Amino acid sequence: MKRAVILVMDSLGIGASADAHLYGDETSDTLGHIAQQCAEGRADATGIRQGPLYIPNLTRLGMVAAHQSSTGQNLAGADQSIEVNASYGYAVEQSKDKDTPSGHWEMAGVPVPFKWGTFPKAIPCFPDDLIQQFVQQAELPGILGNCHASGTEIIKRLGEEHIKTGKPICYTSADSVFQIAAHEEHFGLERLLEISLIAKQLVDDLNITRVIARPFVGETAETFQRTANRKDLTTRPIESTLLDHLTKTGGKVISVGKISDIFAGCGVTYSVKGKNNMELFDAMLDSFEHASDNTLVFVNFVDFDSHYGHRRDVTGYAKALEDFDARLPELEAIMRPDDVALITADHGCDPTQPGSDHTREHVPVLFFGPKIKSHNIGGRTTFADMGQTLATYFSLQPLKHGKAVNLC
Repeated sequence: MKRAVILVMDSLGIGASADAHLYGDETSDTLGHIAQQCAEGRADATGIRQGPLYIPNLTRLGMVAAHQSSTGQNLAGADQSIEVNASYGYAVEQSKDKDTPSGHWEMAGVPVPFKWGTFPKAIPCFPDDLIQQFVQQAELPGILGNCHASGTEIIKRLGEEHIKTGKPICYTSADSVFQIAAHEEHFGLERLLEISLIAKQLVDDLNITRVIARPFVGETAETFQRTANRKDLTTRPIESTLLDHLTKTGGKVISVGKISDIFAGCGVTYSVKGKNNMELFDAMLDSFEHASDNTLVFVNFVDFDSHYGHRRDVTGYAKALEDFDARLPELEAIMRPDDVALITADHGCDPTQPGSDHTREHVPVLFFGPKIKSHNIGGRTTFADMGQTLATYFSLQPLKHGKAVNLC
């Protein structure tokens, strides 16, 4: 019986890529800088966490060794005596951007050989004709925002005006994205999704890959909080991915979290949601434990990125890493003899860097399971090696991109 699970630690980069200077990210190292601040006591907060970063299970599965292979440096505060029992290394992104869809598509075998459209760092940032069409077709009184912004910051700043005026909050980032924030109750979740669909049709001509509906609740700037009803409307992958190949041969792909949105539903058998990393871990465990033969469970742990990376919260990120690490033995306990698990990431989001954008970094590649041999797989020249490895594992036809890792 062949079953696999991919755990994407969204934004956990492990060192700047050789081309990071092209993105202004040459000093980035998400994991390394978090560990450094923990070791120096700068990430301590009473009641949250204390001391050096404590990730013994990730260390045993090769995370610390992968970081060392990527950067040439020892991870600050790490226990170097823990023996690795996984196939570990790192991967270099070939896609031209550092966004979520490109990273996920490439790990599923499809690099993106061009840059997506983005909006300029100006106020207003959106073209006048785009907003005019959006307002007209969606029958809106106007919009708020029209700038680059952090999602939590702009909701705090404009949320009360949004409730009063009925104007949605529209903003973007360095990624190829048009984001729309609106109140779940005052504006309505269904209405938010309706206008997001209109926006997606309009931005397609600009080669913008995603429109994200960002619902929130609360009544004042101090109480506004985003909800789990986020919806990503994403362009379809440019080629068939590992997910498509597996389902077309009778296998199943179970999406946990936002995976289905990232792949525009392509190749996904069914989806399971969760409000946060721990709920997503629960859903992943349940899905994998009950998975049948030729099933891939694919989960994105979004909190690392959205709650801590973008918000530049080192302490929160460190605590989330430790919480995730503590639960890994639960996954290992339900793995059957032929099962394979992969821990990776889609890009970086170094919380010690200026701004709030993703960072161009290598990502960890940690394959483990009862029959996986322990060895250093080195630096992989593309994320697509991960997809090709799993295609080989499931006895599928080779994908167009990537080279399989020898796991056994």
